[in-house]
Amino acid sequence: MADVRLTGVTKRFGATEVLKGIDLEITDGEFVVFVGPSGCGKSTLLRTIAGLEEADAGEIAIGGRAVDDLSPSERGIAMVFQSYALYPHMNVYENMAFGLKLAKHDKAEIDRRVRAAAETLNITDYLERKPKALSGGQRQRVAIGRAIVREPQVFLFDEPLSNLDAALRVRMRYEFAALHERLKTTMVYVTHDQVEAMTLADRIVVLNGGVIEQVGRPMELYERPRNLFVAEFIGSPKMNLLPVEIVEGSAAGATVRTAAGETVRVAVAAASAAPGQAATLGIRPEHLAVGGEGDAITARVTFVETLGHATYAYLEAGDSPLTVLAPGDMRPAVGETLTLRAASAQAHLFDGDGEAFARL
Repeated sequence: MADVRLTGVTKRFGATEVLKGIDLEITDGEFVVFVGPSGCGKSTLLRTIAGLEEADAGEIAIGGRAVDDLSPSERGIAMVFQSYALYPHMNVYENMAFGLKLAKHDKAEIDRRVRAAAETLNITDYLERKPKALSGGQRQRVAIGRAIVREPQVFLFDEPLSNLDAALRVRMRYEFAALHERLKTTMVYVTHDQVEAMTLADRIVVLNGGVIEQVGRPMELYERPRNLFVAEFIGSPKMNLLPVEIVEGSAAGATVRTAAGETVRVAVAAASAAPGQAATLGIRPEHLAVGGEGDAITARVTFVETLGHATYAYLEAGDSPLTVLAPGDMRPAVGETLTLRAASAQAHLFDGDGEAFARL
């Protein structure tokens, strides 16, 4: 096992700077997930750690050793790609053993590693099968097994579940978590699916436009996003965002006014907020209640999703869309106007630059 340290890592493709001075430390045995929209640089960052892309500036160290001048095979890493890339003419055993044979390990050592990895991944019964006889999830296990047999210091995963159907992705998320618990090896995982990130990660790295917006534990990012980008990206359904203006602000909280003239109290440290200042109010769907006591926001229902255990109501408050998570037995009608109460302690407030005021 090993830690990974990135210092000022920059990568350009032509005139486009894809990574802009990335600084990041991943501790020994940690499971870290890179998330962000398409084009944010997450896969490029992973490939740069692997040595498949060469950084234009900065330093990468694995296990305390600078690896910038080392080839991928010398870095002590193993990478699993979105594509399984299995050799169709080889059976599972041969696919898993192939890299070790190229590295000229002896036959007994190869057999030990392959069978140990197969047992870890519950694919011992498939060792004699060809890839065409396997399901998508089984093929992905073989690809992971091919990485495990190398006994790397660091595992790198580039969207390994994106080719699987929804039900199988759920199962494989559990298997990745269990694998990390068994191996206790440093793992770096790239995904565009923030549910995968929230489920698997010890820490999440949110990337946007080649820079790190925030690094933290899943619930830290969910409950205390640093800025509007993280607030909107983390969470499903997304956080509700309403344009507001500051009525008053202090270290003990802030009062804001919506475009419809409704006031909402927010439990944030807003001593720097000036009356009349433009801001953005953020409220997650589960923190809006229909009816009850407190600050009110009125909105018109435009669509309702009934899921049995819960109901999602989609509304419009002026020009702002809102989503409310309601109990499953609630059935608001399309066109109905609802009075919504915002939970002040769970609300967020962002200044004109999109930076969050600290929650109390």
